[in-house]
Amino acid sequence: MMKMIKEDIRTAFDRDPAARSSWEVLTCYPGLHAIWMYRLAHHLWAVFGWRWLARFVMHLARWFTGIEIHPGATIGRRFFIDHGMGIVIGETTEIGDDVTLYHGVTLGGTTWEKKKRHPTLLDGVIVGAGAKVLGAITIGKQSRIGANSVVFRDVPEHSTVVGIPGTVVATTESLIEDGKINLDHHLLANPVSEALGHVLKMIDDVNARVDTFHPKPEGEEADTVDELDKDRLSEQEKLERFLGGGI
Repeated sequence: MMKMIKEDIRTAFDRDPAARSSWEVLTCYPGLHAIWMYRLAHHLWAVFGWRWLARFVMHLARWFTGIEIHPGATIGRRFFIDHGMGIVIGETTEIGDDVTLYHGVTLGGTTWEKKKRHPTLLDGVIVGAGAKVLGAITIGKQSRIGANSVVFRDVPEHSTVVGIPGTVVATTESLIEDGKINLDHHLLANPVSEALGHVLKMIDDVNARVDTFHPKPEGEEADTVDELDKDRLSEQEKLERFLGGGI
Protein backbone atom coordinates (compact mmCIF):
# COMPACT_ATOMS: atom_id res chain seq x y z
CA MET A 1 0.00 0.00 0.00
CA MET A 2 2.77 2.46 0.90
CA LYS A 3 4.53 1.67 -2.37
CA MET A 4 1.37 2.53 -4.33
CA ILE A 5 0.84 5.73 -2.32
CA LYS A 6 4.36 6.86 -3.16
CA GLU A 7 3.78 6.01 -6.82
CA ASP A 8 0.55 8.02 -6.81
CA ILE A 9 2.34 11.03 -5.32
CA ARG A 10 5.05 10.80 -8.00
CA THR A 11 2.30 10.60 -10.61
CA ALA A 12 0.80 13.85 -9.32
CA PHE A 13 4.15 15.58 -9.87
CA ASP A 14 4.37 14.09 -13.36
CA ARG A 15 0.85 15.14 -14.40
CA ASP A 16 0.29 18.45 -12.60
CA PRO A 17 2.77 21.35 -12.87
CA ALA A 18 1.04 23.00 -9.87
CA ALA A 19 2.34 20.32 -7.47
CA ARG A 20 5.02 21.84 -5.22
CA SER A 21 5.68 19.41 -2.40
CA SER A 22 4.84 15.89 -1.32
CA TRP A 23 3.03 17.24 1.74
CA GLU A 24 0.87 19.46 -0.47
CA VAL A 25 0.00 16.53 -2.74
CA LEU A 26 -0.65 14.24 0.22
CA THR A 27 -3.03 16.66 1.94
CA CYS A 28 -4.58 18.82 -0.81
CA TYR A 29 -5.30 16.53 -3.77
CA PRO A 30 -8.87 15.15 -3.57
CA GLY A 31 -8.25 12.98 -6.62
CA LEU A 32 -5.61 11.03 -4.73
CA HIS A 33 -7.81 10.76 -1.64
CA ALA A 34 -10.62 9.34 -3.78
CA ILE A 35 -8.28 6.82 -5.41
CA TRP A 36 -6.92 5.62 -2.08
CA MET A 37 -10.40 5.22 -0.63
CA TYR A 38 -11.45 3.43 -3.83
CA ARG A 39 -8.62 0.91 -3.44
CA LEU A 40 -9.76 0.11 0.09
CA ALA A 41 -13.38 -0.17 -1.04
CA HIS A 42 -12.49 -2.29 -4.07
CA HIS A 43 -10.62 -4.71 -1.80
CA LEU A 44 -13.68 -4.98 0.41
CA TRP A 45 -15.88 -5.48 -2.67
CA ALA A 46 -13.79 -7.93 -4.68
CA VAL A 47 -11.90 -9.91 -2.01
CA PHE A 48 -14.20 -10.04 1.01
CA GLY A 49 -17.52 -9.55 -0.76
CA TRP A 50 -18.55 -6.87 1.76
CA ARG A 51 -20.63 -4.94 -0.77
CA TRP A 52 -22.49 -2.57 1.58
CA LEU A 53 -19.35 -1.56 3.45
CA ALA A 54 -17.52 -0.98 0.16
CA ARG A 55 -20.32 1.24 -1.09
CA PHE A 56 -20.41 3.14 2.21
CA VAL A 57 -16.66 3.82 2.04
CA MET A 58 -17.10 5.32 -1.42
CA HIS A 59 -20.16 7.23 -0.23
CA LEU A 60 -17.89 8.90 2.33
CA ALA A 61 -15.28 9.46 -0.38
CA ARG A 62 -17.85 11.26 -2.51
CA TRP A 63 -18.85 13.43 0.44
CA PHE A 64 -15.22 14.42 1.11
CA THR A 65 -13.95 14.74 -2.48
CA GLY A 66 -16.89 15.28 -4.84
CA ILE A 67 -15.73 12.23 -6.79
CA GLU A 68 -17.92 9.15 -7.17
CA ILE A 69 -16.21 5.85 -7.99
CA HIS A 70 -18.11 2.60 -7.75
CA PRO A 71 -16.04 0.05 -5.77
CA GLY A 72 -16.73 -2.57 -8.43
CA ALA A 73 -14.80 -0.60 -11.08
CA THR A 74 -11.35 -1.84 -12.10
CA ILE A 75 -8.60 0.80 -12.12
CA GLY A 76 -4.94 0.36 -13.03
CA ARG A 77 -1.76 1.99 -11.75
CA ARG A 78 -0.74 5.65 -11.95
CA PHE A 79 -4.35 6.73 -12.41
CA PHE A 80 -4.62 10.49 -11.93
CA ILE A 81 -7.66 12.69 -11.36
CA ASP A 82 -6.94 16.40 -11.81
CA HIS A 83 -9.27 18.63 -9.72
CA GLY A 84 -11.88 15.89 -9.83
CA MET A 85 -15.11 17.56 -8.73
CA GLY A 86 -18.11 15.92 -10.42
CA ILE A 87 -16.36 12.82 -11.74
CA VAL A 88 -18.52 9.67 -11.92
CA ILE A 89 -17.06 6.21 -12.63
CA GLY A 90 -19.56 3.37 -12.98
CA GLU A 91 -19.50 -0.18 -11.65
CA THR A 92 -18.24 -2.09 -14.71
CA THR A 93 -15.74 0.55 -15.82
CA GLU A 94 -12.26 -0.73 -16.62
CA ILE A 95 -9.33 1.69 -16.59
CA GLY A 96 -5.80 0.82 -17.64
CA ASP A 97 -2.49 2.29 -16.48
CA ASP A 98 -1.45 5.96 -16.80
CA VAL A 99 -4.98 7.26 -17.44
CA THR A 100 -5.86 10.88 -16.63
CA LEU A 101 -9.33 12.33 -16.00
CA TYR A 102 -10.26 15.98 -15.54
CA HIS A 103 -13.20 17.34 -13.55
CA GLY A 104 -16.76 16.67 -14.63
CA VAL A 105 -16.01 13.45 -16.51
CA THR A 106 -18.67 10.73 -16.57
CA LEU A 107 -17.85 7.12 -17.39
CA GLY A 108 -21.45 5.98 -17.51
CA GLY A 109 -23.60 2.99 -18.37
CA THR A 110 -26.36 2.69 -20.97
CA THR A 111 -28.40 -0.40 -20.09
CA TRP A 112 -30.42 -1.87 -17.23
CA GLU A 113 -29.00 -5.34 -17.84
CA LYS A 114 -26.51 -6.57 -15.24
CA LYS A 115 -23.59 -7.02 -17.60
CA LYS A 116 -20.65 -5.00 -18.86
CA ARG A 117 -22.31 -1.61 -19.40
CA HIS A 118 -19.59 0.98 -18.74
CA PRO A 119 -16.58 1.97 -20.84
CA THR A 120 -13.07 0.55 -20.96
CA LEU A 121 -10.21 3.06 -21.09
CA LEU A 122 -6.94 1.50 -22.17
CA ASP A 123 -3.46 2.68 -21.14
CA GLY A 124 -2.55 6.33 -21.46
CA VAL A 125 -6.00 7.76 -22.24
CA ILE A 126 -6.71 11.41 -21.37
CA VAL A 127 -10.32 12.56 -20.91
CA GLY A 128 -10.92 16.31 -20.88
CA ALA A 129 -13.12 18.27 -18.50
CA GLY A 130 -16.84 17.62 -18.76
CA ALA A 131 -16.57 14.77 -21.28
CA LYS A 132 -19.09 11.91 -21.16
CA VAL A 133 -18.02 8.42 -22.21
CA LEU A 134 -21.07 6.19 -22.25
CA GLY A 135 -21.71 2.48 -22.68
CA ALA A 136 -19.62 -0.66 -23.00
CA ILE A 137 -17.21 0.88 -25.47
CA THR A 138 -13.41 0.85 -25.64
CA ILE A 139 -11.20 3.93 -25.83
CA GLY A 140 -7.93 2.86 -27.44
CA LYS A 141 -4.47 3.39 -26.00
CA GLN A 142 -2.99 6.89 -25.90
CA SER A 143 -6.22 8.50 -27.15
CA ARG A 144 -7.57 11.81 -25.92
CA ILE A 145 -11.16 12.91 -25.52
CA GLY A 146 -11.75 16.65 -25.86
CA ALA A 147 -13.51 18.65 -23.16
CA ASN A 148 -17.32 18.32 -23.14
CA SER A 149 -17.35 15.66 -25.84
CA VAL A 150 -19.94 12.88 -25.71
CA VAL A 151 -18.57 9.51 -26.83
CA PHE A 152 -20.65 6.37 -27.30
CA ARG A 153 -18.68 4.46 -29.96
CA ASP A 154 -15.33 2.66 -29.83
CA VAL A 155 -12.29 4.86 -30.38
CA PRO A 156 -9.15 3.50 -32.11
CA GLU A 157 -5.71 3.80 -30.54
CA HIS A 158 -3.89 7.14 -30.76
CA SER A 159 -7.03 9.08 -31.71
CA THR A 160 -8.28 12.56 -30.89
CA VAL A 161 -12.04 12.80 -30.35
CA VAL A 162 -14.13 15.97 -30.09
CA GLY A 163 -17.75 17.01 -30.38
CA ILE A 164 -21.27 15.75 -29.75
CA PRO A 165 -21.44 13.00 -30.76
CA GLY A 166 -17.71 12.34 -30.42
CA THR A 167 -15.90 12.28 -33.75
CA VAL A 168 -12.35 11.12 -34.44
CA VAL A 169 -10.68 14.17 -35.96
CA ALA A 170 -6.98 13.33 -35.79
CA THR A 171 -4.36 10.85 -34.68
CA THR A 172 -2.10 11.55 -31.72
CA GLU A 173 1.52 11.02 -30.98
CA SER A 174 2.55 9.55 -27.65
CA LEU A 175 0.67 11.46 -24.95
CA ILE A 176 2.89 10.26 -22.11
CA GLU A 177 6.68 10.42 -22.09
CA ASP A 178 8.69 9.58 -18.97
CA GLY A 179 5.43 9.59 -17.02
CA LYS A 180 4.57 13.17 -18.03
CA ILE A 181 1.54 13.92 -20.20
CA ASN A 182 1.31 16.40 -23.02
CA LEU A 183 -0.70 19.24 -21.48
CA ASP A 184 -1.53 20.76 -24.89
CA HIS A 185 -4.77 18.79 -24.90
CA HIS A 186 -6.65 21.98 -25.83
CA LEU A 187 -5.13 21.99 -29.33
CA LEU A 188 -7.96 20.11 -30.99
CA ALA A 189 -9.49 20.26 -34.45
CA ASN A 190 -12.94 21.79 -34.99
CA PRO A 191 -14.96 19.38 -37.17
CA VAL A 192 -17.92 21.77 -37.49
CA SER A 193 -15.64 24.54 -38.72
CA GLU A 194 -13.98 22.20 -41.21
CA ALA A 195 -17.34 20.96 -42.55
CA LEU A 196 -18.71 24.49 -43.00
CA GLY A 197 -15.44 25.50 -44.64
CA HIS A 198 -16.00 22.80 -47.25
CA VAL A 199 -19.58 24.06 -47.76
CA LEU A 200 -18.32 27.61 -48.33
CA LYS A 201 -15.80 26.33 -50.86
CA MET A 202 -18.54 24.43 -52.70
CA ILE A 203 -20.71 27.59 -52.79
CA ASP A 204 -17.83 29.57 -54.28
CA ASP A 205 -17.34 26.87 -56.91
CA VAL A 206 -21.05 26.92 -57.79
CA ASN A 207 -21.04 30.72 -58.05
CA ALA A 208 -18.02 30.58 -60.33
CA ARG A 209 -19.73 28.05 -62.62
CA VAL A 210 -22.96 30.10 -62.71
CA ASP A 211 -20.96 33.20 -63.69
CA THR A 212 -19.62 31.41 -66.76
CA PHE A 213 -23.20 31.06 -68.14
CA HIS A 214 -24.03 34.78 -67.93
CA PRO A 215 -22.62 37.67 -69.91
CA LYS A 216 -20.79 40.35 -68.04
CA PRO A 217 -23.37 42.82 -66.66
CA GLU A 218 -23.27 46.49 -67.67
CA GLY A 219 -24.67 49.75 -66.32
CA GLU A 220 -27.06 49.62 -63.37
CA GLU A 221 -27.11 45.83 -63.49
CA ALA A 222 -23.32 45.79 -63.02
CA ASP A 223 -23.64 48.10 -59.99
CA THR A 224 -26.27 45.80 -58.47
CA VAL A 225 -24.06 42.74 -59.02
CA ASP A 226 -21.10 44.55 -57.43
CA GLU A 227 -23.15 45.39 -54.35
CA LEU A 228 -24.33 41.80 -54.05
CA ASP A 229 -20.74 40.54 -54.36
CA LYS A 230 -19.56 42.94 -51.66
CA ASP A 231 -22.36 41.86 -49.35
CA ARG A 232 -21.64 38.17 -49.98
CA LEU A 233 -17.92 38.60 -49.34
CA SER A 234 -18.61 40.57 -46.16
CA GLU A 235 -20.91 37.88 -44.78
CA GLN A 236 -18.47 35.15 -45.76
CA GLU A 237 -15.64 36.99 -43.98
CA LYS A 238 -17.75 37.23 -40.81
CA LEU A 239 -18.56 33.52 -40.99
CA GLU A 240 -14.93 32.54 -41.55
CA ARG A 241 -13.86 34.72 -38.61
CA PHE A 242 -16.48 33.03 -36.42
CA LEU A 243 -15.42 29.55 -37.51
CA GLY A 244 -11.80 30.43 -36.82
CA GLY A 245 -12.59 31.48 -33.26
CA GLY A 246 -12.01 35.16 -33.93
CA ILE A 247 -13.97 38.13 -32.61
